[in-house]
Amino acid sequence: MALTAEEVRHIATLARVAVSPEEVERLRVQLSGILDQFQMLNDIDTSDVPPTTQSFDLHSVQRADEVRPSLPRAEALLNAPRTEDGYIRVRAVLD
Repeated sequence: MALTAEEVRHIATLARVAVSPEEVERLRVQLSGILDQFQMLNDIDTSDVPPTTQSFDLHSVQRADEVRPSLPRAEALLNAPRTEDGYIRVRAVLD
């Protein structure tokens, strides 16, 4: 499928991209090639291929969400550079 220069300029306008006359011709050739590739894919008979969302089976790699004892606060604060009243003290982000 060969695009016209006018179609390329229209696409550029929709994308809000300024293109020079030299770029219009270069993009016309490149975009036409891309559309040809899509047409080749479109021509492939996939009627006997079952629809899938993944090409391989997926399984959850996350552990079950179960209640467990957490790290004691004192141990969690051991490596903090600054602490205050049992919390990690950080620099102010907003004034």
